[in-house]
Amino acid sequence: MTEVVVTRKGQVTIPVEIRRKFGIEENSKVEIVEQDGMIVIRKSPSIFDLAGSGAGKGNVAELKRMLDQMRDEDA
Repeated sequence: MTEVVVTRKGQVTIPVEIRRKFGIEENSKVEIVEQDGMIVIRKSPSIFDLAGSGAGKGNVAELKRMLDQMRDEDA
């Protein structure tokens, strides 16, 4: 556990070891959520983090069917 100080403006500094471990760099976005009575800070995934995450989870025929269905609904 790492202890940090909250500034007058409510800001905290994420220690460098944790930033490196989770790939949090300048201009990275993080989410702050309340979970089970705790405050949780987690890195927001970027589009680059998500690239390829759906690989193998669908097939072309199913995607075409879904696209056709959406087009029919819009017409």
